[in-house]
Amino acid sequence: MRVMGASSEAEMVACFLLGELSSERFGDAIRSGLVADGLPESLLTHPDLGDAEANAARRALLAATRGYGENRDLFEGFPADVAWTWAEITAAEIATVRYVDYSYWVELSGGSRLPTDAARRIRAGKHAFDVPNEPFVTTARAIAASGRFPPLILVGVRHDELVCLEGHLRLTAYALAGFAAGVECLVGTAPDMARWAR
Repeated sequence: MRVMGASSEAEMVACFLLGELSSERFGDAIRSGLVADGLPESLLTHPDLGDAEANAARRALLAATRGYGENRDLFEGFPADVAWTWAEITAAEIATVRYVDYSYWVELSGGSRLPTDAARRIRAGKHAFDVPNEPFVTTARAIAASGRFPPLILVGVRHDELVCLEGHLRLTAYALAGFAAGVECLVGTAPDMARWAR
């Protein structure tokens, strides 16, 4: 792993929301939250991290839609004090990143929570809970064609044992596409992250 520089909570929140804005599963909730608060989509597509009011609005949106900072939903047990850095991780390193401990990802990977196992099962035609695999295949093709995607957000106690916080579909597509070297990620570490990243 090559650490590229420091990041911040505000940047993580902005990256998380941008990643989910295009999600089939979570995008509608993000857009509805923006509309309900009278906020433009540019708050997410062109974030100004130097604007404290905009940072607070994004944080409130992530709290409302995913429980960030409220110890619920995806962020139940997530530590408050996380050190965020930008890093480029190798193909071998990204292959060891685990999915969040959620029934769909456990099932898709055959219990291992590893994207390489999920990719193998997808190629074999296996589905998790009858959910179609086409989004993974389509995204893998786009990656192979040099498509650009939001960075993965990974967390752990240390840099050598990471769990995916945001970007599970992209992580799976990277595995299907063969894990190109040098994937840029936003990495969060904290001594008590083990409560969440188990």
